[in-house]
Amino acid sequence: MSTGHMSTEQNSGDVHLDLTLPPGEPLAGPWRPLSITDLAAQLLAPALEAQATRCVLAVDGRGGAGTSTLAARIAAAVPAAVLIATDDLAWNEPMFGWSDLALEHVLAPYRAGEDVSFRPPAWERHGRDGVIEVARTTPLLVLEGTGAAQRALVEHLDAVVWVQSDGPTAERLGLARDVAAGTNGDEAAATAFWHEWMAHENPFLDADRPWERADLVVAGTRDLSPEEEAEPDERVLVAQPPARERT
Repeated sequence: MSTGHMSTEQNSGDVHLDLTLPPGEPLAGPWRPLSITDLAAQLLAPALEAQATRCVLAVDGRGGAGTSTLAARIAAAVPAAVLIATDDLAWNEPMFGWSDLALEHVLAPYRAGEDVSFRPPAWERHGRDGVIEVARTTPLLVLEGTGAAQRALVEHLDAVVWVQSDGPTAERLGLARDVAAGTNGDEAAATAFWHEWMAHENPFLDADRPWERADLVVAGTRDLSPEEEAEPDERVLVAQPPARERT
């Protein structure tokens, strides 16, 4: 885990992380290790107690925080779970201007017990194949990416995870990922896009403050891709959110 300086208190077992965060985001902690299986169980317990047949979990975090990796791990721990990336909804849409698409075409119909089969309009315009599909029998829908827990979507969310990340580490890993994938061009183009993204992301998150709606905070910026196979008892560091406001 690459999340800045880490220390452990021998008596309590709590882990303390020294993270570089943007102004306005409070540092969570102390941190404790928790398996992915137990993390999923803890997050979904209220919905199960309410005998819900459909549950939506938002995994939110800054660019490069590791939301994709964590969300893939959680989805893999829950049989028949479906994972949707906000990047797919936001593809060729205005940055953070996709919440209406998520609400109208994915979250609301899924909540109403309908099958979801949605081809975003930008996919049609730009010739991208495929559709976003969620069967009405899906027990868990995991929505991951920056903005997944934004205030506009809250009424359809059962649980929220905020992935807190060390800024310099997130940038290093995020750029390395984008350059390797060729997502935004060569290194110079990827760096320029990263800075443009942050110019939009930071004020959006400053205003929306999704960490205040989190049920748990997970330490992010991991040197592990979502495609790599996780161990069944893989652990992450979790903490209670500094404040919680599900409104």
